[in-house]
Amino acid sequence: MMKVVQMVSLMDRLLKLENLDLHLTPYKVLATGQDEGMLEFIPSRSLAQILSEHRSITSYLQKFHPDDRGPFGITATCLETFIKSCAGYSVITYILGIGDRHLDNLLLRDDGRVFHVDFGFILGRDPKPFPPPMKLCKEMVEAMGGAESQYYTRFKSYCCEAYNILRKSSNLILNLFHLMAGSNIPDIASDPEKGILKLQEKFRLDLDDEAAIHFFQDLINESVSALFPQMVETIHRWAQYWR
Repeated sequence: MMKVVQMVSLMDRLLKLENLDLHLTPYKVLATGQDEGMLEFIPSRSLAQILSEHRSITSYLQKFHPDDRGPFGITATCLETFIKSCAGYSVITYILGIGDRHLDNLLLRDDGRVFHVDFGFILGRDPKPFPPPMKLCKEMVEAMGGAESQYYTRFKSYCCEAYNILRKSSNLILNLFHLMAGSNIPDIASDPEKGILKLQEKFRLDLDDEAAIHFFQDLINESVSALFPQMVETIHRWAQYWR
């Protein structure tokens, strides 16, 4: 887990070097033994808790950042922070193949920053069947105004920009994963070469930047269509993932 958190922190720095701050939350982890350590405490609440108490992400953010003239009654800054952080983690969890996502390990800070915790499954391993390629839940899309809104379009734009920035540093990321092969992370240690290959495939190094944008937009569209069955003819099996 510590190695994955370090990878998130590295990706955050790589994005910021290209002047793209997606308001990620790379919390600090300190290993104190082979199977124990300490985590930095970040004041936040799980989406499960927020939705049970406030029914929607929007009404929760309205409570902390109300603005009658802002989008959905929220300050523009807060919504932008939310959209950017959703984009950042959507790209990073896709590249690293983070599995076992649910509303209890997706957290939200009062300023609108979403972040992920609990990285027990990586490189595509997932205890649930049919994991969607993008770990984006329906409630997040609804908080952006739905899949037809300008804010959702902005989210997709940030995703594609981040994806291409991280693709440029794929060698660095892959080399660091090589170094992690000696660690006790089961998803890497069991078959390091296979793990590196899985990661490399996620970067689609066979595509130029423009083709990569189309590829990533298609990925987002497929995953989100599954969340809103009315957008497709049949209820997609990926929709079951979040239940």
